[in-house]
Amino acid sequence: MNHRQLAFIGLGNMGSGMAHRLLAGGYGLTVFNRTAAKAGPLVEAGARLADSPEQAAEGHRVVLLSLSDEQVVDEVLFGRVVPALEPGSLVVDTSTVSPGYAREVAERLAAKGLRRVEACVVGNPLQAREGALRVYVSGAEEDMAEVRPVLDTIGSQVLHLGAPGTATSMKLILNLLLGAQVASMAEAVAYGVAAGLDREQLITSISESGFSSVVMRFRAALMRDSSYEPAFFRADLMEKDMRVATAAARESGLALPVLNTVRERFAAVVAAGDGAKDASVVVEHSA
Repeated sequence: MNHRQLAFIGLGNMGSGMAHRLLAGGYGLTVFNRTAAKAGPLVEAGARLADSPEQAAEGHRVVLLSLSDEQVVDEVLFGRVVPALEPGSLVVDTSTVSPGYAREVAERLAAKGLRRVEACVVGNPLQAREGALRVYVSGAEEDMAEVRPVLDTIGSQVLHLGAPGTATSMKLILNLLLGAQVASMAEAVAYGVAAGLDREQLITSISESGFSSVVMRFRAALMRDSSYEPAFFRADLMEKDMRVATAAARESGLALPVLNTVRERFAAVVAAGDGAKDASVVVEHSA
């Protein structure tokens, strides 16, 4: 199987970063994105632009997906891509979906003679472009082994977790923690400003303290500079991931009351019209 020629479908912030990294790593890419203009820089870098998902997938044995939610995955993968794939082809799916849906997709693909590697990526678009993502993988170990060079190109760490759905669970858990940290820092900043502290000095002190983290320092800088566009991780995607995660937890018998409250904070940001901005914009909605 020729893994040096890949199809890549979905060129949002993360997808575009991963695609650039793969091109830089010597892979040939056929790409598709609903908004074709986003593929321009990749085409200039050597990628071939397809007119449709099926055209992108046709003739390829390995297809990578980076799509926004389960509905889009269903429409693109099963409605457009699967009919164009030869039996035995392998879908590497980096989309963030629910664990239950991840298991369902693996079963539906297997029924059609296709394979799926669940490759959940953690990091930001800059890390994607640098090949510095953490990649959590689920599925058959032999399938992962076939595309391991691809995963090693986009990630500095690749970890196989087990059966379908486990990588998705790990990604969702990390995003729950991300959302909680960003929202709690936003509320702390709002309180500090109300208490008469200088906003910039307060944010700097938080980011330099022992209570901080890599995530908090990164988001603190965005809050300090009111720099929310272009988004590193959109507020509406944060809300979606937290909603998916808390729903999966309920199916396991867990309520997650703290994290449900955090999800509601991001839902309010989306309702206010700031969903396309970076999740750190929640600080502007915490007064």
